[in-house]
Amino acid sequence: MFNHYYFDGTEKFDIKNTPTDDTSLVKDRREAEYLLERNNFEIDELQQKLYAEKREGVIFLFQAMDAAGKDGTIKAVLQCLSPHGVHEEAFKSPSAAELSHDYLWRIEQHVPAKGEIAIFNRSHYEEVLIYKVKELWKTQANAKRIKPEKIMEHRYEDIRNYEKYLWHNNVRTVKIFLHVSKEEQAKRFLDRIEEPEKNWKFSAGDYEERKYWAKYQQAFEDAINETSTKHAPWFVVPADHKWYMRYVVSEIILDTLRNMDPKYPVVTEERMSRFGDIKNALEAELAESGTGKKTEKKKNQ
Repeated sequence: MFNHYYFDGTEKFDIKNTPTDDTSLVKDRREAEYLLERNNFEIDELQQKLYAEKREGVIFLFQAMDAAGKDGTIKAVLQCLSPHGVHEEAFKSPSAAELSHDYLWRIEQHVPAKGEIAIFNRSHYEEVLIYKVKELWKTQANAKRIKPEKIMEHRYEDIRNYEKYLWHNNVRTVKIFLHVSKEEQAKRFLDRIEEPEKNWKFSAGDYEERKYWAKYQQAFEDAINETSTKHAPWFVVPADHKWYMRYVVSEIILDTLRNMDPKYPVVTEERMSRFGDIKNALEAELAESGTGKKTEKKKNQ
């Protein structure tokens, strides 16, 4: 359905020739919102089965330029989920403690258990995005044997291996890049400046980052091409129309959960054999307290 948004390493991703305003999967906004609501219902059902079955975990990972709509999309698509077995982690600038460890250390602490869903708002990919664009390795302490010109190559290799490791250990990684245009970002920044209730979302630093737009675009293209695999694919979702972006993300999440095909666990005969005795004991307890008789009387009224 969304093959043109899917990258598993078979074909190269060309960011300049990938549209940010595509709406080809639905007729209009009304249809997209209807389908999103319908998808959310099934996503919720599948998540309950996933949590009950406890066979496999999944990470839904979001990366994007500022104002692309990560927060709103996560809220719109995933607010249907039960808080049991679901957690979101927003990865900000690493703390001093995190910087003293390897860069995957803080990620590993939030990997979901079997049956759980983790939502990563930014992720370990910051290490090949802002880290690359700002050349942050120049200001960080590294062993003398570390060659600066090899750092990015090794980061890509580390990430591929790490996501393969997770796959081998019952955790899927589904990576979603919300692809917004520079023009649309400018419009959204203006909205944040002009609308008082949105002022808190904007900072001068957001505008300063636009100076690095071309470098970030190249960094995203490189990261996606270097880390797209069949077991951990990238989805490049056009983000200029928020209603369309949210619908497409819901389809990706729903398709992933359907593919995982979780089932409620089958109760063993041994456990079932005890249910009759427990049922009788509970009914006797209620009858003795009078609750059972009142319930029966209420049914007859």
